Amino acid sequence: MGNRPSARELAAAEGARIPDVLSPGLRVLFCGINPGLWSGATGFHFARPGNRFWPALHAAGFTPRLLRPDEQAELPGFGLGITNFVARASARAAELSDEELRAGGMALVEKVRRFRPEWVAVVGITAYRVAFGERRATVGRQDRRIERAGVWVLPNPSGLNAHWTTGTLAAEFRQLRQVAMGDEAPQQGLGGSGG
Repeated sequence: MGNRPSARELAAAEGARIPDVLSPGLRVLFCGINPGLWSGATGFHFARPGNRFWPALHAAGFTPRLLRPDEQAELPGFGLGITNFVARASARAAELSDEELRAGGMALVEKVRRFRPEWVAVVGITAYRVAFGERRATVGRQDRRIERAGVWVLPNPSGLNAHWTTGTLAAEFRQLRQVAMGDEAPQQGLGGSGG
């Protein structure tokens, strides 16, 4: 993926924004909380070493091989995309206000309306609870729908979330894959379903 960002580059990444990985008719749109400084510095989602998003995605069967963050542009070919509740990079998600997360929830609804994914997978239970006012939500499939998309909540894959191992994260991701993708093996060029 290239060189590691320097301490100066990481500090300069505060507030940086990285583009979504989106296309119409995805099978699953993953929604993170916000980019960390490593992602802000590199321009790639879930880029910090130790983040388990990419390993869990592969172990769950969403991708045929372990992708690096700098290969995120391949995701739509597998029917997958990434966005965030809050676009600005910060050192910790705890720096975000509840107002930012609620505004991010409204922005997510608009993205779903525009791009029509079949499923929205929120990566972070606390952020989901705040963004949608669902204080008792638990990890897994939700009763809520966003437009016509089903909603699934996954644990935060950050290395700071020590309650979940890569294996237990992958098991949660796998449950989503089985519902959202069926038994399809991931193949290059699968693409979205077209709605």
